[in-house]
Amino acid sequence: MHRITVVGGGFAGLTAAITAAEAGAKVTVHEAHHTLGGRARTADGPYRTNEGPHALYNGGPHWAWLKQRGLLGPLAPIPPLEAARLRLHHRGALRRTPPLALLKLLRRGVGPAPVDTDFLTWATGVAGEEGARAAAHYCAVALFHHDPGSLSAAFVHERLRRAAKLPPEAHYPRGGWSGVIDRMAARAWNLGVRMETVSRVDTLPADTPVVVATSLDAARRLLGDPALTWPSGRTTLVDLAVRSRRGDVFAVSDLDAPGWIERFTAQDRTLAPAGEQLIQGQIPIAPHESKADGAARAEHLLDLGFPGWRERLTWRRESVANGRTGAVDPPGTTWRDRPAVDRGDGVYLAGDQVAAPGLLSEVSFNSALTAVSLALGRKELDLKHA
Repeated sequence: MHRITVVGGGFAGLTAAITAAEAGAKVTVHEAHHTLGGRARTADGPYRTNEGPHALYNGGPHWAWLKQRGLLGPLAPIPPLEAARLRLHHRGALRRTPPLALLKLLRRGVGPAPVDTDFLTWATGVAGEEGARAAAHYCAVALFHHDPGSLSAAFVHERLRRAAKLPPEAHYPRGGWSGVIDRMAARAWNLGVRMETVSRVDTLPADTPVVVATSLDAARRLLGDPALTWPSGRTTLVDLAVRSRRGDVFAVSDLDAPGWIERFTAQDRTLAPAGEQLIQGQIPIAPHESKADGAARAEHLLDLGFPGWRERLTWRRESVANGRTGAVDPPGTTWRDRPAVDRGDGVYLAGDQVAAPGLLSEVSFNSALTAVSLALGRKELDLKHA
């Protein structure tokens, strides 16, 4: 019987553990924290925040994989009236509809966008500079990068299409990501996976294949490999709760600069106490900018979409997600150029900044499947889920 060690108990690590155990392997998961989940943890207490979006996209293979195993759980759909309250910040004001130039980039006849050209240059040729910038900034909801227009046109355009798709691909697990993680952990436990929390791994075991399902920074330190780097985003996260009031918007997408604010209790009332609304602002910031710079831009959007929010404020928290929002591909690169899953000597990487396709958590899922299939010597897993 194969034995596999998984370092990291987040979404990638649990995906790897379940996949390996279903294939008959004996699996041990080491998680450095007290609880499983990694960046998919949901905070305890009255305000159930996530480290980033609460959404799970249904366009990728991980959706079908979770659904087949009964791991999706109950979803919190966006009520139609709330969805109609999406607003776009453009030319300094809130608007209900996007600029027509942006829509040109979503037409079926557009593309494929080139890998070797930055998005702003390519999109300007299709829709003009104003439409190109608006489209790039709209993609912040799926990129968390301060300058999406500087990234590969192919990379950004794929995410623009998926983020703007109708009906929306984004779905919301009721209660946040923690419910999905809890169900995955229970599935792993029932398959015989041994899960050790508060178990920090400093030296890899030599007697079993190892799937390192951590952040790329942590993997670089653990493996002592300075080549394990790839660009990511840097984002100010502003979580706050306000007393409920009729007329608040559902979300504000900033088309004048990268940024997104969403009222998560619009679709899931369980995330905050009765009578309160839970809101999160996700504002990408440049390397020279501070958390306060991002918070200031978030407050400007809040002033527009949530009048009187300061007087209604009941709770607030701010943080910076640095290199924790997935890989971004510069011009001339694709996901295949990121750090390879197979590191040699029985060591494999899984996570959202490695060489696997997909949007957001789909990269973690696809890399975990690839890592396990390589560790078990079963290439058919790769082909099945490619």
